[in-house]
Amino acid sequence: MALQPAQGDCIAAQWGRGAGNADFNAKRKKKVEEIHQALNSNPADVAALRRMAISEGGLLTDEIRCQVWPKLLSVNTNEPPPVSRKDLRQMSKDYQQVLLDVRRSLRRFPPGMPDEQREGLQEELIDIILLILERNPQLHYYQGYHDIVVTFLLVVGEKLATSLVEKLSTHHLRDFMDPTMDNTKHILNYLMPIIDQVNPDLHDFMQSAEVGTIFALSWLITWFGHVLSDFRHVVRLYDFFLACHPLMPIYFAAVIVLYREQEVLDCDCDMASVHHLLSQIPQDLPYEMLISRAGDLFVQFPPSELAREAAAQQQAERTAASTFKDFELASAQQRPDMVLRQRFRGLLRPEARTKDVLTKPRTNRFVKLAVMGLTVALGAAALAVVKSALEWAPKFQLQLFP
Repeated sequence: MALQPAQGDCIAAQWGRGAGNADFNAKRKKKVEEIHQALNSNPADVAALRRMAISEGGLLTDEIRCQVWPKLLSVNTNEPPPVSRKDLRQMSKDYQQVLLDVRRSLRRFPPGMPDEQREGLQEELIDIILLILERNPQLHYYQGYHDIVVTFLLVVGEKLATSLVEKLSTHHLRDFMDPTMDNTKHILNYLMPIIDQVNPDLHDFMQSAEVGTIFALSWLITWFGHVLSDFRHVVRLYDFFLACHPLMPIYFAAVIVLYREQEVLDCDCDMASVHHLLSQIPQDLPYEMLISRAGDLFVQFPPSELAREAAAQQQAERTAASTFKDFELASAQQRPDMVLRQRFRGLLRPEARTKDVLTKPRTNRFVKLAVMGLTVALGAAALAVVKSALEWAPKFQLQLFP
């Protein structure tokens, strides 16, 4: 039971604000044409689709997302979706917890939706989660997973959502679905090193307050779906995250904290005050600006440079993020992201790299960020070519995304 494709259609309303309506409509029309051109290429131009998902306004409409999100996740929409067993609810050890979480998810559905329609969607939400868990016994349900699943359900409907979330769960979300939270905690440990690179004073204040990173846990494991009330903002972030490295959500969490620097520094320097402030995420954030800055930080300070600060290398090797090199190797013939990263670092003096990075002028910033996603796109294309040789073995699939 899919919703009308207007759920996220207005996310671009801020795009072009300040310009005339004619200019905005022209930009929007041009982007829609470019997206459809990429979709209609044979094969689809996934690199271009990633650039469109990253750039201002994202994918614009839910109708477009239904076509593009499968491409970003390399999901074949022509294959029949998984079918649930009739007795799955009786057999699943996770059913009661999933049921409780779904019942508490009322605010994730659009205001004014008829009760009958919402209740039908909640039943579909339960079925999707249980089916994915049943098909992938190595995955473990966590509270917050349903916030991600419901976003896909509302955008693309039950059948496609099942296929997309299953792929996402075995790749981007895999670390969150381990038996323990060790790898999730490790990913959270990237937050403070990113902040330290940009604003050492803010980092030191937060360290002195001993606030830790637990305030960002729900941000990370739900891709902000649990904490943002406006569905348009949620799907805009999903466009961005699906087109980027799986650690991008932690970079976005960092730019939110950095954006709120003055609020943090005005707090009492104690854990309770700082945690209370940061756990209450503002709903009027400048999302396009923060998306742009998160991309900048990823290019400047990639995970490989932060891994030592985040944790010991032995622990890093057990996370999905550490396997991103395997994915990059699939496109070793074309690695423009590395070239641009080196060029970007060369533009900054060493002493400038740890201060005021977010406000530093950019040269072709969007090109660098867009091409950052190109490695993933090229990798997916290369893997498709050698699909028959590799037979997409599950062990290899786990190495596709960090």
